[in-house]
Amino acid sequence: MMAVFRHELRSSFHSMTAYVFAAFLLAMIGVGAMLYNIELAVSNFEYVLSFGSLAFVVIIPILTMRSLAEERRQKTDQLLYSLPLSTFQVILGKYAALLVLYLVPLCVVALYPLIFAQFGEVYLPTAYGSLAAFFLLGAALIAAGLFLSSLTENQGLAAGLGIAVILFNYFSVSLSESVSSTAFGTVIALFVLAVLLSLVVWRMTGSASTAYAFCLVLCVALVFLTYLDSSMFDDLLPTLMASLSLFERFTPFVNGMFDMSAVVFYLSVIVFFLFLSVQSMEKRRYNG
Repeated sequence: MMAVFRHELRSSFHSMTAYVFAAFLLAMIGVGAMLYNIELAVSNFEYVLSFGSLAFVVIIPILTMRSLAEERRQKTDQLLYSLPLSTFQVILGKYAALLVLYLVPLCVVALYPLIFAQFGEVYLPTAYGSLAAFFLLGAALIAAGLFLSSLTENQGLAAGLGIAVILFNYFSVSLSESVSSTAFGTVIALFVLAVLLSLVVWRMTGSASTAYAFCLVLCVALVFLTYLDSSMFDDLLPTLMASLSLFERFTPFVNGMFDMSAVVFYLSVIVFFLFLSVQSMEKRRYNG
């Protein structure tokens, strides 16, 4: 695992990826600090982090797009399979390297509350609690980006998918107020989701029959549940969109509360997408 970890770190610092990521994140945090802490004289550093989280829409896909997509394009993933490492160790090594790249600018950001505390009252426990949650938010998005990178050998497509998914997640709470809350609208949306999930299964397994079977099972289950009691789908779609928002889970930290349920949610998302990344690579090992 350490060999993969060192290789990923070295290749990232030899390219522009790490520097673009760090520069963009520090620029967003800097702009937020100037707007809130300096111009508006607000002592809450949590507001700066909330503002800076918008940068994740662009910089996380940039950071993760080449992680596995480039390996597939250059066929060097076959070399990874020949190493005396499990697929889990390979994924963990790559993910750990991405987290280190993420931590580098955060170490700089961690100095901001201390600096501002010299010129005013900054409640440091809340500031650093929100910074820890900010790290977990980014870590969860990085895990999702790593999985999306495993689905294709095109870096541009991996980045585009990442931007679309993170952007949708960022605005999902706002969008949940506009989508249909009726049972019919929810069922239609779930049918579309079933098709999209089937496409993901197809990309992961390379088997069209498996994807068709997966889609069929989901659609039959939806029809059956709708027949039993369609009222169970009332308001389900807006509720799901709001509850699955990674960015919305960060809101309690911005409001000065340390929400353990959000921490558990972020850790669960990380484990889930790392598991999917391992499965995606495992299927390619045996199908490629």
